[in-house]
Amino acid sequence: MDNQEIINLIRREVVPAIGCTEPMAVALCTAYATEALGTVPEKIDIQLSANILKNAMGVGIPGTGMIGLPIAVALGALIGKSSYRLEVLKDCSPEAVAEGKRFIAEGRIGIALKEGICDKLYIETVCTAGDRKAKAVIAHEHTRLTYLEGPDGVITDSPVADTVEEEECRDELTLRRVYEFATTAPLESIEFINEARRLNEQAAAKSLEGNYGHELGKTLSRPLGRGIMGDSMFCHILSATSGACDARMAGAPIPVMSNSGSGNQGIAATMPVVVFAEENHNTEEELTRALILSHLTAIYIKQSLGRLSALCGCVVASTGSSCGITYLMGGGYDQVAYSVKNMVANLAGMVCDGAKPSCALKLSSGVSTAVLSAMLAIQNKSVTSAEGLVEDDVDRSIHNLTRVGSVGMDETDRLVLDIMTHKA
Repeated sequence: MDNQEIINLIRREVVPAIGCTEPMAVALCTAYATEALGTVPEKIDIQLSANILKNAMGVGIPGTGMIGLPIAVALGALIGKSSYRLEVLKDCSPEAVAEGKRFIAEGRIGIALKEGICDKLYIETVCTAGDRKAKAVIAHEHTRLTYLEGPDGVITDSPVADTVEEEECRDELTLRRVYEFATTAPLESIEFINEARRLNEQAAAKSLEGNYGHELGKTLSRPLGRGIMGDSMFCHILSATSGACDARMAGAPIPVMSNSGSGNQGIAATMPVVVFAEENHNTEEELTRALILSHLTAIYIKQSLGRLSALCGCVVASTGSSCGITYLMGGGYDQVAYSVKNMVANLAGMVCDGAKPSCALKLSSGVSTAVLSAMLAIQNKSVTSAEGLVEDDVDRSIHNLTRVGSVGMDETDRLVLDIMTHKA
């Protein structure tokens, strides 16, 4: 891959999002169908893959004070704009929320599990008004519209299939290529990544203004947290990262910069690197290159893991941030590879049990491991090929991790969903 192809890849995968990306993707699909219908629907029927359902059940919807899919669907129909993509509900207002609540109370929304599909990311929305009907399908990626039909016929029909460009990315991207790009690309061509810093720092600051989620970030910044954890760089990294997650998952109406379709992954790939660079007095250029290294590493790992899986995405994003921190410590490629191996050895198998406020706890676990892995790596200490999933070849170690997450944990994924949908 040449530099421009990598830049295009990062720009596709690192984008702003308001709220958890799964319910926002459902709202986006609803907006597409409503726009094709040409009027506010009388009835909306949604069918979802299990992983979308799992990740949309327990998260706050920004600006509503409510959790879950029904309000996201209602607002997608009432005020959603498909042109906003993952910021589809950014025009939300109290009046729209009140109308959305009435829409739900009237029983106009049906949500069901879609049977017999292979894609873990699948959303199908059918909107009807009288004898008029429109249908939209998003699949494979949170913003990939694969089918759109209006009352007058099919508008878009693009079955899910990897593009040639995506296949080439998977074939050509390696950790060494990621490192070389991050450390040698012309600075002016990659400075766009600093928008991730700006948005995600704002989210972390927002968490201190209210009582969001389980308030993990706020707790760590209070005398109790500092009395136990200390007023240290390590504690500041955990506080900023988990705080941004607190605000996002509780429905704060703020955008964050996502990575590979996940806002939490974007936060975990950004905030540890930003806080470390600021407190370690790294240069702006070093921070920019570290952010590129972190985000591109996460994208690379995610390519073989898949958009949604039973493996918690914080494992992927925290591995990226460990690479970025190792670079900021003065590490070269070998040390960055060591940090990846240390992460694979520690966090493989962390289960995703849906998007929810307690994701802040998982992010703090991933990020704390990222710092420890970097500390070992910069001293040339690495888990060896005699241990577990790790091999001498760091790329094979990564693919061992993603095989466990994408293949080995499939049954775990089904069991987790069964437990979540059959709680007393």
